[in-house]
Amino acid sequence: MVFGARKLAGIAVILIAVGFVLPTASPLVTTAHAQEVRRSGGGGLLRFLFRRAEPQPPPVQRQPQRVAPRRAQPQAKRQRPAAPPPVIAKPAIEKNEDAKRVLVVGDFLAGGMAEGLEAAFAENADILVVNRSSGSSGFVRDDYYNWPGEIAGMLDKEKPAAVVVMIGSNDRQQLVVAGNREQPRTDPWLKEYEARATAFAKIIDGKDVPLLWVSAIPFKSGSMTSDMLAFNDIYRRVAESVDGEFVDVWDGFADENGAFVANGPDMNGQPAQLRSGDGINITRAGRRKIAFFAEKPLNRILGGNAVPGAPSLEAAPLGAVPGEAPKEIERTQPISLGDPELDGASELLGSLVAPRNGEPRNAGERFLRKGLSLEAKPGRADDFLPHRAKPDADTAARTDPDNTGALRR
Repeated sequence: MVFGARKLAGIAVILIAVGFVLPTASPLVTTAHAQEVRRSGGGGLLRFLFRRAEPQPPPVQRQPQRVAPRRAQPQAKRQRPAAPPPVIAKPAIEKNEDAKRVLVVGDFLAGGMAEGLEAAFAENADILVVNRSSGSSGFVRDDYYNWPGEIAGMLDKEKPAAVVVMIGSNDRQQLVVAGNREQPRTDPWLKEYEARATAFAKIIDGKDVPLLWVSAIPFKSGSMTSDMLAFNDIYRRVAESVDGEFVDVWDGFADENGAFVANGPDMNGQPAQLRSGDGINITRAGRRKIAFFAEKPLNRILGGNAVPGAPSLEAAPLGAVPGEAPKEIERTQPISLGDPELDGASELLGSLVAPRNGEPRNAGERFLRKGLSLEAKPGRADDFLPHRAKPDADTAARTDPDNTGALRR
């Protein structure tokens, strides 16, 4: 009971305090309160003081807008480039059983030249290129490959119509001379090297086989290039000593100063890469170019059969072909004597002409006989005299020296 009385007393105090505050409140607050009471349906002061928070309406959930899917634009199909037509290799022409054999010997450059010669004579059934080169060989290392000892057996087996040699790229090594190791290009070295090359060439000459010795070519290394120049002098002397032919291909692989070039004109004059990146080996275009230099002398040696379709020299008579006898001339055609007198003459050449007397008949005779030149016509290039207006009759009469107006006695 005591607690209930205290609670009621507290409420009364609160009500009294509110009663003093409410009269001083703003009319705006009173009006708002009245509106709130009416909106809430009444309830008095206690509802105003102890009202519960009104539940908030649930948030409106917006429906996601459906976006129409974009239609994929039709993309033009990329057309793949048409594959190039297959290159149909020409069928290899079968060589005749009696085809003339061209024996190619030497080092790795000779092997490349042999490939070029095979391409050059690929369509010729009468020429067969036999490649018997050895890539690492030379005249120095006869313990590895002895060319003077091997060439005789090759000649007996192949029975070639011509031998083509290209060698020397591997010969920049010490050479054993009389038990001593000599450095390259010393006097003993050069003498021994030329002796070995000469022995090799004499074996070919002894078999009565024509010899073509193709020169060495420049290399990227300057010292190697200078050595090849010295070797070429030896090869030229050796080839000429056995009535062989030295084929100089140096300029085809060098610039105007004789130095190494990797690129240059091919056999058709078109720019091409002739040497590989190491500056030593040769490309396919380079191999074909070396063979191009050797083709012409080979054609002379092998005769007409070296060129497809050319007549054979063996079938041609050795003597001169007699020509037809000249026809006997019975009469000559009449000669007209009334030709235009362009130079003032009317006689034939070779006849005796009597000197002409009298006045010259044309300007040419006047110039030759009397030295009189042509009269200058007004407006012509040789008319250098000043022109004067032609005087009228009165002026001419006044200026006439015979008409002075003096009295005549």
